[in-house]
Amino acid sequence: MTAVSGGDSRGTALRAPEGRYGRSADERADHKLKIVGAVLAVLLLGVVGWFGYDSIAGSKVSGEIIKFDVVSDSAVEVHLEVRKDADANGYCTLRSQAEDGSEVGRADFRFDQDKGRVDKTVTLRTTERATSAELVGCHED
Repeated sequence: MTAVSGGDSRGTALRAPEGRYGRSADERADHKLKIVGAVLAVLLLGVVGWFGYDSIAGSKVSGEIIKFDVVSDSAVEVHLEVRKDADANGYCTLRSQAEDGSEVGRADFRFDQDKGRVDKTVTLRTTERATSAELVGCHED
């Protein structure tokens, strides 16, 4: 009996010997996808690492509220500690809220001293009685 195309005399499928004709198209596509995926993963890690480093090391001015006192219906005194490079100039933004959560005061305070640590009490003017003082952030010029 002669072999039928695609099978033998017992009805089983014929396959090419393993490795005789190179890799299949599916294997080549899988290999290319793995390479593309690895390259994209490395690029993503690089971008995330760069942003992380920049947010930590790039910030040359940082601050912290030590305490605050509501001194009147229109002012809050804030004791602020600012850490920066001695030659850096910048400002810190403070805000204050009323009891209902509405913002009643916001202002920028400059820190141009040639010191690495600046301890300063500033007065934040408000439109009505405040119940809080918050450091929004500090930025270098």
